[in-house]
Amino acid sequence: MTGIVPTEDRPRRTIAVVHAGLGQPSSTRLLADRLADATARELKALGHDVTVEVVELRDHGHAIIDAMLTGFPTGDLARDIETITQADGIIAVSPLFTTTYSGLFKSFVDILDKDALTGMPVLLGATGGTPRHSLALEYSMRPLFTYLRADVVTTSVFAATDDWAQAGDRTRRDDGASSLPERIERAGRSLAATMAARGEHTKRDDPFASTPSFLDLLGGD
Repeated sequence: MTGIVPTEDRPRRTIAVVHAGLGQPSSTRLLADRLADATARELKALGHDVTVEVVELRDHGHAIIDAMLTGFPTGDLARDIETITQADGIIAVSPLFTTTYSGLFKSFVDILDKDALTGMPVLLGATGGTPRHSLALEYSMRPLFTYLRADVVTTSVFAATDDWAQAGDRTRRDDGASSLPERIERAGRSLAATMAARGEHTKRDDPFASTPSFLDLLGGD
């Protein structure tokens, strides 16, 4: 008799990965994927089954603006928001422009319900051209999620252009800082530990679930 827990009895955790990368491929998406992989590995080591759901904000650009104008997200955007708010943890990654998160990223956060991320474990990541911009994670992105009362983990990850040239190298950088793979693994452990300690996420009821559609109101088929 082994000590392995049968898969059907293992707790399942869902990680929602939200990124605002604009290109395809994108270094922002690459960082988001590596953070998700590191977190998933650690959760599995802790005895959890893991589902990863990726939300690419570039696919929702027009819908996000429509939601800002109408106050109601619809279609695929609404479904992805539900995926995010019902997850057990979130990885949020944005490119930095003029030393802060992108307008697309901020616009998406603006259309979320103010209570949607209360207590949610969140890991932050960002990409940019130079390490000088790394503090933007602390003075712009972290306060944004703290305002939403999310449980933002202490470790965040910034990846500058030069970091990707050393992405397969785990040695310390010339300035003594940890390598990108080391930082990613440390951040993944931090988010996984927070998610595991939190227990199963209590699913929030959709406040608009009982609201009839316009088609129903008009008596359509």
